[in-house]
Amino acid sequence: MLWRVAWVKAMQRREFIAGVGTVAAWPLAAHAQQTKSPRRIAAFFSSRDDDPEVTRQVARFQDELAKLGWLEGQTIHVDYRFADGNIDALAKELVRLQPELIVTQSTVLTVAIQQETHTIPIVFLRVSDPVGAGFVASLARPGGNLTGLLQYEPGIVSKWLAMLKEIAPRLASVAFISNPADSGYSYFLESAKAAAQPLVLEVVPNQVANAADIESSIAAFARVPDGGLLIVPSLVNNANRATRSAWS
Repeated sequence: MLWRVAWVKAMQRREFIAGVGTVAAWPLAAHAQQTKSPRRIAAFFSSRDDDPEVTRQVARFQDELAKLGWLEGQTIHVDYRFADGNIDALAKELVRLQPELIVTQSTVLTVAIQQETHTIPIVFLRVSDPVGAGFVASLARPGGNLTGLLQYEPGIVSKWLAMLKEIAPRLASVAFISNPADSGYSYFLESAKAAAQPLVLEVVPNQVANAADIESSIAAFARVPDGGLLIVPSLVNNANRATRSAWS
């Protein structure tokens, strides 16, 4: 489970938690129940708090913490925030709470938190290019106060396009739907263009910033013969699953 792996790695990396006081001495499950007061962490999710998917993610997060002996309200307190407001303001708010660790979900949220603290340990999830985004020096030696999990390596895009071609052998063009403001935009787009050449496909960038953009892009491309859709991971796409599903 990704949450659990990231949590364990954060606890194990001494250099990652150096200079953060007592966090370096955090006990694991065997000692968690002996903690006199709950430890405090924060979790920043990349969807609205009323999104059914994020509700499941929070429940799974809590379940994985419990398996390690960290029970909300007993041995740990988690401050949750969701990407349904001003992200920069929410990041400042979380850092002001001075949690001992912050879990971030997506590149955009990690950037916002990184700008606010260079001391609080940050565990990032759903980040596609942590080196390119400037979160870590390298995958082998992250350095700094950030660590986490690489969600997609560039080669995954070629598999997505190959699957589309297998489903629709006459496929000729693919609408690349993503937000250019996302740091992962160029990462995925360049990979898609390179992967499209041997498949004899044209990748057509469709830049979106909100649900209306997504709907109009899909509606317009639906009229193109032998066309397909590539909706890559991004904050705007994650936040508008309902719009995408309505066209599936």
